[in-house]
Amino acid sequence: MTTATSGRTGESSHKASMTTLTIAAVGVVYGDIGTSPLYTLKEVFTGGYGLKADDSGVLGILSLIFWSLVWVVTLKYVLVVLRADNQGEGGIMALTALARRGVTHQHLQLALVMLGLAGAALLYGDSMITPAISVLSAVEGIEVAYPPIAHWVVPMALGILIALFVFQHRGTATVGRLFGPITLLWFASLGALGVYGIVQAPQVLAAVNPLHAIDIFRSNPGIGIIIFSSVVLAITGAEALYADMGHFGRRPIARAWFWVVLPALVLNYFGQGALLLIQPEAISNPFYLLAPDWALWPMVILATVATIIASQAVITGAYSMTYQAIQFGFIPRMRVFHTSSAERGQIYIPTVNWLLMIGVVALVVGFESSTHLAAAYGIAVTGTMLITSLLLSVVMIRLWRWPLWASLPLLTGFILVDALYFSANIAKLFHGGAFPVLAGIVLFTLMGTWWRGRALLEKRVGTDLPLAGLIQSLRRQPPHRVKGTAVFLSGRREVLPRALLHNLMHNQVLHERVILVTVESDDRPWLEEPQRVQMETFEDGFYRIVVRFGYMETNNVPQALSAFSRSRTANEAPFPFEAMNTTWFLSRETLVSASEAGMARWRERLFSFMLKSAHNNMQFFHLPPNRVVELGSQVEV
Repeated sequence: MTTATSGRTGESSHKASMTTLTIAAVGVVYGDIGTSPLYTLKEVFTGGYGLKADDSGVLGILSLIFWSLVWVVTLKYVLVVLRADNQGEGGIMALTALARRGVTHQHLQLALVMLGLAGAALLYGDSMITPAISVLSAVEGIEVAYPPIAHWVVPMALGILIALFVFQHRGTATVGRLFGPITLLWFASLGALGVYGIVQAPQVLAAVNPLHAIDIFRSNPGIGIIIFSSVVLAITGAEALYADMGHFGRRPIARAWFWVVLPALVLNYFGQGALLLIQPEAISNPFYLLAPDWALWPMVILATVATIIASQAVITGAYSMTYQAIQFGFIPRMRVFHTSSAERGQIYIPTVNWLLMIGVVALVVGFESSTHLAAAYGIAVTGTMLITSLLLSVVMIRLWRWPLWASLPLLTGFILVDALYFSANIAKLFHGGAFPVLAGIVLFTLMGTWWRGRALLEKRVGTDLPLAGLIQSLRRQPPHRVKGTAVFLSGRREVLPRALLHNLMHNQVLHERVILVTVESDDRPWLEEPQRVQMETFEDGFYRIVVRFGYMETNNVPQALSAFSRSRTANEAPFPFEAMNTTWFLSRETLVSASEAGMARWRERLFSFMLKSAHNNMQFFHLPPNRVVELGSQVEV
């Protein structure tokens, strides 16, 4: 009897936990795509495509939106991409790591890394546009509710966005608890408004038939695929499903989509379409005009809060992606603050925060309306979607070993649809879309330069002399040995750090215990402690240590070495690490231009500037400041 009760209690607890995660996923994951009804239909019919809001146009566009949600979001992301989890973590960086794991050819791995960097760079551009267009479209409800104060839309949007960035340092833990319930209310309102509209014109439900999507091209032969550049606004938050998987898991995200988000979105789009069938002039703002008069101001307030939540989710995603890129060595080290003692994934990166704020403010001031911003929105996110499909194809075929008869039709469909959307949005380059693309090119150049520069630097700061050879040479001319432990950080395990050689050359002294530490980033998000440290013992008090951290972990090297030291049993060789008797030796390089080919001169200067601006090793590896000695040297790149 007791066992049965315990089983029911455990099952009830599991259901409660799953429900809580599902509600939280509604708030964090679907904020972006959930605010798309604010502007999508309006931009389709007022975007200068010559499409009329008649029966054919409305039903055709609704059909395109409906089947885009089904194919791109439901089938591709929810049912397939979410399976590509790297120990529970998702996002373009995690997918790149998985794809690299599936191939062995060096040039193919390099191509996959370049694809991943391009996708990440484009996502940063999207991270600037999403808050700007979402908040602007919500505040523009004032123009409908009370036209005399319409001129306050831009100042109010700027005030909301600046306040959002200013308060980022406080962390998202407190606000995050409100995300789920508020966004759940938002989706309930979307569904209720949709039903309200559909009841007035139920014939709109015929848009479920995909023939209406095909018919729109027959009825409007001059439109072509360019119409997809506005339809894409309905699916621009799809990438967030995968990026936020590490916070909630695949099942809660999928349940939130099928139970809450998809029904609410479809109902609202169809409700707006029903309104347009009855009142074509409502195209000026079909979302707010769908609401009854008494509900207009509450919807403006609720929409504003919902877009703030959507913006918060995008900003948090930018922090997480930046942190992963730092761990993989794609961008310079930055100061990272952990804003929650309970959730290690909640971080704040000041540099990213202020750069994003500058970009968002510039977009709002420069474009002034959601309509103008919509002309720039889509090219970055569709580029990322296409890159995701290309990386996914490597994972499905090489890592998952799916049979070709099952994988090729799906992958072909995904790539063709993504290419269709991307091609349709290329025209936006001449209407503001160049902004996110240029931002992406700049970021891609920075990341590529840093990655290449670090590879050259690590190659040239070491020496080809093996550790065993150094030990033999020291026996012929023994230096003075002092008590204690010296730790020398080395970028690569097979080379001797330059700081060690400089210390021997100039100080002619060596500690009685010398530990060479190489820190490596693993392509898994988290590592168990037994997997973290590998030690190789040499003669005369020399040790070589490799410390690994997952790409979501903090690189606390002293903590890792202390834990490893405590884990040694009596049967194992002792590991001599005592924090207060250890001196950490770091090298600080000054770059000079090399005569041999390395990088272009402008890239050398850029890398030198980035190296000087990077967060230093002492802080990044959490070394005790009073136990660190830095030795400088000049390095040719």
